[in-house]
Amino acid sequence: MTTFGSRDKDAGMKTAVFFHAHPDDEALLTAGTMAMLASEGHRVVLVVATAGERGLAELPHGDELARTRMDELHKSAAALGCARVVQLGYGDSGLAIDGGVADDRPENAFIDVDIEEAAQRLAAILKEETADLVTIYDPSGGYGHPDHVQVYRVGTRAAEIAGTPIVLEATANRDPLLKGVRLAARFYPSIDVRSFERAYSPSQVITHRVNVRKYARAKRAAMAAHASQATGGDGDRTLGAMLKIPRLVYRYVFGTEWYVRRGLPPGTRLRHPFDTP
Repeated sequence: MTTFGSRDKDAGMKTAVFFHAHPDDEALLTAGTMAMLASEGHRVVLVVATAGERGLAELPHGDELARTRMDELHKSAAALGCARVVQLGYGDSGLAIDGGVADDRPENAFIDVDIEEAAQRLAAILKEETADLVTIYDPSGGYGHPDHVQVYRVGTRAAEIAGTPIVLEATANRDPLLKGVRLAARFYPSIDVRSFERAYSPSQVITHRVNVRKYARAKRAAMAAHASQATGGDGDRTLGAMLKIPRLVYRYVFGTEWYVRRGLPPGTRLRHPFDTP
C-alpha cells in the first residue's frame, strides 16, 4: 500500500474518502464533488484499489503503465484539492472482450481478493481518517467492470467495520442515458442497448444530485491529467471524447454528479454529500 499526503484537518471540518478502482475513475464520476468539498475546507482523501496497469492505453500493460497512471492520479488529485492519496496495491483485473472477468488477470487481481481482508485494509484508513463519509459504486459497478463491482462489495463492508456514518454510491442517472442510447441505436444498430438497461441507477433511487458546475474547470483538469486514457486501441476513447466537448457545453453536461444513499425515504432529493433528510 502506498500513501501520500498529510493527515491534518481544520477544526470543524469533515473528512470524505473517495474509494475508486483505478486511476481516472475519480475524474469521471466524483471529481466535481471532490473539488467542491475541498474548496469548502473539508478533508478529501482519494483511495484507489489498483494502479490501472491493465487499462487500455498506447503503453503496454505492466509496471510502466502503472507508474504513468499513478503519476496522472496525483496530478488529478492536486487539481481537485485532495489532501491524501492512497493506493491499496491490488492488481488491475482487466476486462474481457465480453465485459466480464479477464482470464489472464494477475494473481493479486482485485476481483479475486478476499473481501474481508480488503475491507479491513480500507476500514483501517477510514478509522485513521475518522471518515465522516465514504463513496463507493452502485451494486452493478456502474457499467459492470469487475473491479468496480468489487469496490462496492469491499467498500460496503469496510464502512460497516469502521462505522463510517455516510456511504454514498457514486453512479449516473440511467434514465436520460438510456434514452440517448436508444436514440443512437436507431442510427448505430451495433450499440448494445440491453447493457445500458442494467447500468448505473434509475432516477427514482438516486438520493443526491450534486450541482458541480462551479467546479467544472477542476473536473476537466482532473480528466485531462489522465492523458494515457484519452487514447488507445483504435483512437479516442470516452475520456478523450469528453475533453473535446466545448467548455460551456462541458459545464452543462458534466455539471451534476449523482449518488445513492441506501435507507433514505423514497423520493429523497439532496443537494450536498453531507445533507440528510
